[in-house]
Amino acid sequence: MQIALAPMEGLVDNILRDVLTRVGGIDWCVTEFIRVSDRLLPAATYRKLAPELFAGAQTRTGTPLRVQLLGSDPACLGDNAAFSCTLGAPVIDLNFGCPAKTVNKSRGGAVLLKEPELLHAIVREVRRSVPPQIPVTAKMRLGFDHKEYALDCARALAEGGAAQLVVHARTKVEGYKPPAHWEWVARVQEAVAVPVFANGEVWTLGDWRRCREVSGVEDIMLGRGLVARPDLARQIAAARAGQAVAEMTWAELQPLLADFWLQARRKLSPRYAPGRLKQWLAMLTRSYPQAVELFGLLRRENDCARLDALLGVEVPEPAPREQLASA
Repeated sequence: MQIALAPMEGLVDNILRDVLTRVGGIDWCVTEFIRVSDRLLPAATYRKLAPELFAGAQTRTGTPLRVQLLGSDPACLGDNAAFSCTLGAPVIDLNFGCPAKTVNKSRGGAVLLKEPELLHAIVREVRRSVPPQIPVTAKMRLGFDHKEYALDCARALAEGGAAQLVVHARTKVEGYKPPAHWEWVARVQEAVAVPVFANGEVWTLGDWRRCREVSGVEDIMLGRGLVARPDLARQIAAARAGQAVAEMTWAELQPLLADFWLQARRKLSPRYAPGRLKQWLAMLTRSYPQAVELFGLLRRENDCARLDALLGVEVPEPAPREQLASA
């Protein structure tokens, strides 16, 4: 069984990937989607969205990173996929699941599920463009506004050359509203000859057990459930091995939250860092009562120094210029 960390645009960036993979249980993770339109993207784009590429294509704990591309032009996606491989991408993943309206309006993400022939052409061209040892994978939903083409889309992706499929078990229109239709994951697995990962609405060990029973697949991709419960992958991995692991306590989580904040402080401007902290903390309120209390204290606070105090974090002072000059 493999457990993957989902690519979540605007949330699971390299900072959160680093923090979550340090908890354990995650076999591989994926970048936020890299939007490809009509040109070859520069290395700077990858350095911003996938800095792990320049450190062995893995997080600090050694969890492998896949590069996810989003677009609708087969040739342009092929060129960018090939360039990604020269930067060290070990796997190219293609996004056919993003439900965002702005993305769909520009012919990206889930809207392409209306065109199985185009899905096939994209995967085929990307497969042709990258070295044979580099796998090409894909993430899809069950459709745009209905599930009529779900199996056709899955076959198109697999026959085009996708080595794995991740199936978010809802349509674009269904968004993130429960339930996830795990029974359709089983239908997809029956329709294709490549491994299928189930994705959607797994928040607890009980959800994972029901998902496995209904979908019939062992592999899983965790998104919001793992962000809200950072040890969920570790819990699932242990349960799969017939072992029991104590749930992560709030005290154990606090150092990770503090490190997340310090990394956000270094990477983002003071204008944006507080919002990123609140975004993750709001997700944690689902699992930790203490997060509810902390979120209430800082939800209206945007001053980084005061947030440091609320989190009990000491931000290292920058070295004096004369020290930097002599270093």
